[in-house]
Amino acid sequence: MSRGKRYDSEPKLNMKKVFAVAIAIVVIIMFIFIIKGLLSKDTTSGKITTKNYYASYKDNKWGVIDSTGNNVIDPSYKEMIIVPNSKIGVFICTYDVDYNTGSYKTKALNDKNQEIFTQYDKIEPMQNIDKNGNVWYEKNVLKVQKNDKFGLIDLTGNEVIPIEYDEITVIRGIENSFKVKKDDKYGIVDGDGKTVIQAQYADIDVLGKDNKSGFIIKNADGKYGIVDYSNAQILEAKYDSIEKVYGNDMYVVNLNGKQKVVNKSGNDVLTTGFDSIKQILANQENAVIFVKSNKFGVMNTSGEVVIESQYDSLEETKVGTFIASKDGKYGIININKEEKLPFEYNSISFNEKADLYVAEDSNFNSKILNSNLDVKASGILLEINETKGYLKLRVDNVNKYYNFKFEEKQESDIFTNRTLFLSKKDGKYGYVDKNGKVIVDYIYDDAMEQNDYGFSAIKKDGKWGSIDGKGNVIQEPIYNLDDYLLIDFIGRWHFGMDINMNYYNQLEK
Repeated sequence: MSRGKRYDSEPKLNMKKVFAVAIAIVVIIMFIFIIKGLLSKDTTSGKITTKNYYASYKDNKWGVIDSTGNNVIDPSYKEMIIVPNSKIGVFICTYDVDYNTGSYKTKALNDKNQEIFTQYDKIEPMQNIDKNGNVWYEKNVLKVQKNDKFGLIDLTGNEVIPIEYDEITVIRGIENSFKVKKDDKYGIVDGDGKTVIQAQYADIDVLGKDNKSGFIIKNADGKYGIVDYSNAQILEAKYDSIEKVYGNDMYVVNLNGKQKVVNKSGNDVLTTGFDSIKQILANQENAVIFVKSNKFGVMNTSGEVVIESQYDSLEETKVGTFIASKDGKYGIININKEEKLPFEYNSISFNEKADLYVAEDSNFNSKILNSNLDVKASGILLEINETKGYLKLRVDNVNKYYNFKFEEKQESDIFTNRTLFLSKKDGKYGYVDKNGKVIVDYIYDDAMEQNDYGFSAIKKDGKWGSIDGKGNVIQEPIYNLDDYLLIDFIGRWHFGMDINMNYYNQLEK
């Protein structure tokens, strides 16, 4: 069964469950990517609207709901319906599955439950996986098959890539970039319709985080080289393999069983003193992070060791600053081997856009540090939202917001379109408007902030339900969701237990 990563709605954390399950670590560090609203556009194939759509699950059948909680596709399918782009009313259904042979059929439906794109033999979403193993879907294109050939269409049905390839696959972790096969040769196309690299190589892969970084190519003799975005040669195809490690016009290659660093002219830069190279320091022109006897250190390209190989992991974050680990704990050191943050944390991460560090202990409490390693805030980190530029922390059972200058903000400062704001009084939760007027009395044992669609989750006597943007009860508190990590409602539908699936259900009471 295909599973989709949730991108366009803020998760509501069940804080009791955060403490109970280790998977909370993943959620705490998860970044939220906000998909912008699209203009309305009616077509004969798909409909772009300002609504959002989600897979739904009820009575062991799958359907689709919109962001008001209304059924768009009644739950009637045995397999999960994939919603590639929650802003666009195009849904991919799988049916007639034979689990013995692996055969199946697919079709696309619009938000009127009409079958669309019927001219193709098969139509599928492009499923991808990020570095943490989370599944997501390309939101702008679908793979189509006709007469045993493959191409790409957009979600209005326009052909993006001609149906002429023997195979089209995603490149793991990279958006809008696809590997194509034709006549046993491989190339690269993108979702905008551009043929980036013609299908001419025995194999091809992206060197870095996107197409602009260049490509590792394999020739007919089984040797590897590097070409840039325009297919111009960077490294001659003469190596046994090439690592996805590069910087400052230097590359890590393997030849005759030995790893080494070469420059763009193919000349050796560093050949001895290490077992492998893990990072070329972007801001230190002549230094690398190396591994020897399973320990990490730093050496310059003259072979001089700058930091002895004594760490279990090492990563440069800013010029001369490294996140390191040893004996199961993380700390921060500088290029002079000085300990800048003690080795007492379960994890440390650096957010380049926000220019901050997150140091988390074994109880999920985090210290937020600026680039000078000064502690600016602390609590349970719920979210770093790069799009809107804020941090969300849980402090003494209350949510607090900070901008990237570490100035504390109110919920109403961040979410100007919300109608209700969570408030706590005498151990009970209620809701106020932006002026502080009480709209929902303080009668709930627990509650969540209003979501993007105007609904709020409320808890009473151990059960969860929902209210709308005016405070009216939509779903009486009847659901036991204590085992759910994310608590969220759309109308009477509550978010599914698996946080890596983008669906709402009406299941457990």
